[in-house]
Amino acid sequence: MKVIHIITRLIVGGAQENTLLNCRDLITQYGDDVTLVIGPEAGPEGSLLEQARDWGIPIEVVDSLRRAIHPTRDRLAYQALRRLIRQRRPDVVHTHSAKGGMLGRFAAHAERVPAIVHTVHGAPFHPYQGRGARWFFARCERAAAARCHRLISVADAMTELLVAAGVAPREKFSTIYSGMEVKPFLAADALRSAQRAELGYRDEHVVIGKIARLFHLKGHDDFLAAAEQVAAENPQVRFLLVGDGLWRESIEARIRRSILRDRVWITGLVPPGEIPAWLAAMDVVVHTSLREGLARVLPQALLAGRPVISFDVDGAREVVASDETGILLPPRDVAGLAAAMRRLAADPAMRARLAAEGRRRCTERFRHDNMTRQIRELYEATLEAGGVRCEV
Repeated sequence: MKVIHIITRLIVGGAQENTLLNCRDLITQYGDDVTLVIGPEAGPEGSLLEQARDWGIPIEVVDSLRRAIHPTRDRLAYQALRRLIRQRRPDVVHTHSAKGGMLGRFAAHAERVPAIVHTVHGAPFHPYQGRGARWFFARCERAAAARCHRLISVADAMTELLVAAGVAPREKFSTIYSGMEVKPFLAADALRSAQRAELGYRDEHVVIGKIARLFHLKGHDDFLAAAEQVAAENPQVRFLLVGDGLWRESIEARIRRSILRDRVWITGLVPPGEIPAWLAAMDVVVHTSLREGLARVLPQALLAGRPVISFDVDGAREVVASDETGILLPPRDVAGLAAAMRRLAADPAMRARLAAEGRRRCTERFRHDNMTRQIRELYEATLEAGGVRCEV
């Protein structure tokens, strides 16, 4: 097959890691002719461009493909994508992210690509936007969905959300969980002693961690508010924040003013390959983001043998089952979060039980080669059917 993937930014992030693994698998396991089209933007999250090149994934950079809405530049990006598609004549165009997904689907539809697929890694509209923004982005998604044959959701929750918003009928969606390299996470415990020693953690310390960009809607304020309550009662608990971003300065300022000033370590930007080692240093992983398709850190933590506490947003409940693989809480429930931290910090047997069950459930479900097999089967079915007819 000849396949073009389109994504707006190749930053360090779940959608981007998912896309790179899919591109690599299509090339190495199926012998497909794959091109990854990206915009030029990077950011404090870091870039995966070097990794893509190391893996031998052909890259095309469209300079006008940017995240921010800009009518003139967006038209240039649309025209550039049409030219590229016309030159390559792909069997499949597979788009990702809001801007790449919008322009890519419109361009592929205009060029009559036989199979147009879009992955919903996270809905571009959510309750924390203004009503006008939600209406606008939902309308954009409806228009783009009408110009593709199939939609892939990384969690059932994404399908429910988009069907309820009238983006597309349910039969147009398939859930395919975001794949990853599971072996490094399964072997993470071998890294624990060295990683904890480097950070100055002793055996008696219980380390509660969070892995996320230091950014809007990632829930760091809620995490720190709960951490302050726990730290006041338990001198052996430590907190570890893995990531970087625009909010780092304000987060560090808050920590300096609080009881947490000697209890929190912020790693800064961390390459994806180092995540297993940081998980190994933790005893509990907390996920307090307020919107997410299905955060990769949840299965990654469980694969590494770490129980999770998560707000019940989007696809979290498809991995986190309370008292089975972790603890699930209503969003913004700081009191409940503090209580869950206390409970798991005090009960190593419970931590081990939850993590073992989570590892059992996640190991096969999140293997990247399983993800790619399902995606390629979807390509094949769409092509064999002559494309599920677009609505426009």
